[in-house]
Amino acid sequence: MENKIRSLRMEHITKRFPGVLASDDISISVSEGEVLALVGENGAGKTTLMNILMGLYQPDEGSILINDEPVHFRGPEDAFRAGLGMVHQTYMLVPNMTVTENIALGYKKAWKPMKLDMEAVRDRVVEISTKYGLAVNPDAYIWQLSVGEQQKVELVKTLCLGARFLILDEPTSALTPQEVDELITLLHRMTDELSIIFISHKLQEVKALSNKVTILRHGKVVFSGNTDDYSSQEIAAKMTGHEIVLPKNTGRRSSGDTVLSIKDLTVMSDRKTVALDHLSLDIRAGEIVGLAGVSGNGQRELAEAINGLRKTESGSISFFGEEIASHSPHSIITSGMGYIPEERNTEGIVPPFSIRENFILKDSDRGVFSSWIFLDRKKIEDSAERLVKRFDIRCPGTGTAAGTLSGGNIQKVILAREIERKPRFLVAVYPTRGLDMGAVEFIHSELLKIRESGIGILLISEELDEIMDLSDRIAVIYKGRIQRVLEKEEATRERLGILMAGVKEE
Repeated sequence: MENKIRSLRMEHITKRFPGVLASDDISISVSEGEVLALVGENGAGKTTLMNILMGLYQPDEGSILINDEPVHFRGPEDAFRAGLGMVHQTYMLVPNMTVTENIALGYKKAWKPMKLDMEAVRDRVVEISTKYGLAVNPDAYIWQLSVGEQQKVELVKTLCLGARFLILDEPTSALTPQEVDELITLLHRMTDELSIIFISHKLQEVKALSNKVTILRHGKVVFSGNTDDYSSQEIAAKMTGHEIVLPKNTGRRSSGDTVLSIKDLTVMSDRKTVALDHLSLDIRAGEIVGLAGVSGNGQRELAEAINGLRKTESGSISFFGEEIASHSPHSIITSGMGYIPEERNTEGIVPPFSIRENFILKDSDRGVFSSWIFLDRKKIEDSAERLVKRFDIRCPGTGTAAGTLSGGNIQKVILAREIERKPRFLVAVYPTRGLDMGAVEFIHSELLKIRESGIGILLISEELDEIMDLSDRIAVIYKGRIQRVLEKEEATRERLGILMAGVKEE
């Protein structure tokens, strides 16, 4: 192991963008073997600050010191050479290349004269994966992997490149509870060799992993202290300025008609293997059915099949009595289906489009926003301003490109669009991934309002607390089949965990 990073300090960092003061005189410090949790609401400036540390942005004012020596990073390569590595919230991977090829792009030790030693890279991937218990297939293409698997690849890549100081931006957002526990155990072990800055909205993980916590609000440090001295509720209150109470589904069991009926559905994955294996599931009007399962067990394929984004091999999907299996996405949208996709940056928004343009992606041809062939720009702007305010989307204005927003604010744009459309049914895939506690509280309330209005919801999530708090019934998926459907009163974390692992109940 090369020389350790004994201390890292960022002092009086200020960064301005047009219309936004993203970092306002921020100072933080991390000592050897320490884990600093950096928390705050969406758009508070956490990722911007870390991008400055990694050389992706240059600060307007302030300095960075490693082992008390000032450093200047002109780009990420300078940061890598100094021993810093960052796992980004949005993955920096090339989809049509394998895991090994992606890691080879930055693994300079394998670059020989006139040759790239791919076998050495592959061996390094296997070595790091085995050492840290991060199971990744070195020969798989990135586009074939689930979000959770891609996140593991990012961590393996960073470790392969020799990071001695880790920056983790929402590293557990796509992991199951069991995987989160494993990662936290792993990161605790790694603090013998590494220091870590850990960005997360999940305060139970902040408590479990970090020594210190720093809270940002509107680009400023509003609190720093020892994690052990404060409860999760106290940290949440300091983040938002008020006490957070997540709502729960206490409504009566729905007696509505079945509105989405899936029978013997078989769907293939991108790897040409069976992703859904004769899956059957019914959802009634006015109920939330939570789908619990370990990432990669068919959740993504189910959501895509329902929304016409993936061809079905056999079986049926009946929506209000109409067969929609293998219908076009446009016809399914027109029939009243709402969809919050897993991949928010590639499926949920058009990144170069403005926020207001993304709000009307599904409705630009409807009379409410157009007259004949012309868009009604005033109606579009008025609607966009109302949604930005209602959903607390942090942005300079509705003309801002959606792709420049923080991950949590992109999620709010998608949620605002889908909820505003008043769908007849909603498929919500990880609807609160990357959101701060205040935003989670708001979104949970919105989902329960939709349920109370008589609309059915399929909630796909790996957050067991979220599923247990919101669902009327919980279906557990394993290898493309429904293991069991439980009433909410029957479900416990232990029981769900056993079913998610593929153990059938007697």
